[in-house]
Amino acid sequence: MTTPGPRLHLPAGTAARGPYALDVDPGTAGWSRSALRVLDLPPGAEHTFDSADAEWVVLPLAGACTVRVDGEFFELGGRESAFASVTDFVYVPRDAHAQIASGAGGRFALAGANCERRLPARYGPAPEVPVETRGSGGTTRLVRNFASADAFPCDRLIAVEVITPGGHWSSYPPHKHDEHRPGTESVLEEIYYYEIADPRGRAYQRISPSRPGGADLLAEVRHGDAVLVPDGWHGPSIAQPGHDLYYLNVMAGPGPEREWKISFHPDHTEGYA
Repeated sequence: MTTPGPRLHLPAGTAARGPYALDVDPGTAGWSRSALRVLDLPPGAEHTFDSADAEWVVLPLAGACTVRVDGEFFELGGRESAFASVTDFVYVPRDAHAQIASGAGGRFALAGANCERRLPARYGPAPEVPVETRGSGGTTRLVRNFASADAFPCDRLIAVEVITPGGHWSSYPPHKHDEHRPGTESVLEEIYYYEIADPRGRAYQRISPSRPGGADLLAEVRHGDAVLVPDGWHGPSIAQPGHDLYYLNVMAGPGPEREWKISFHPDHTEGYA
């Protein structure tokens, strides 16, 4: 499959920069808002960053940490792995200085979006994360809506986690969000970041064009990979039998409302039933 413009599939390590195992920003992605960093901290280490013109959510993927934001202190209990449970998190506003520290070490995602409003720094408790089972049969998956548009206030950022059991399909039916059609579809740039319960496993991600010359990708994805979705019908995400698949979705767009509105591919009308 061709991949016009910026690379759509980022194998683990190919988008590393500085302290980050993965660093996707609007400039490298070729779009305007969505960003994602993955930070591996050794025991006793700390990392500082300035949020600049973006809002960020610090989300433990594995391990616990503390987050200090302009003098406010937050303690995150985290989790053993992304597959183990939901986790607590911290919202870091734009124009802030933040520090992440971890006594035992761990891996932490920074999901971000360029934004206009400066909201207050906040703690997101794990018990308040809405969790839903989506799909049925071989398309059943678990969605953790920690920063979905209707679950946690942000200016632009939308972010959720998905657990797809081995052998199942998710991001299905194929859907898109690349046109502004009020009440029906919103424009959102999207990043997928993948982990696999057994890192020797694999999964597959499909993006098919919704317009001439649009995004087109069929990729075998491994633990630590990422995929960019600037436009197009995305799905399915297919988990290898016996290898549960995790992905973090990070989205943001230019529309007047922070909303997740999607259109299903016309050849697939089954929805999420």
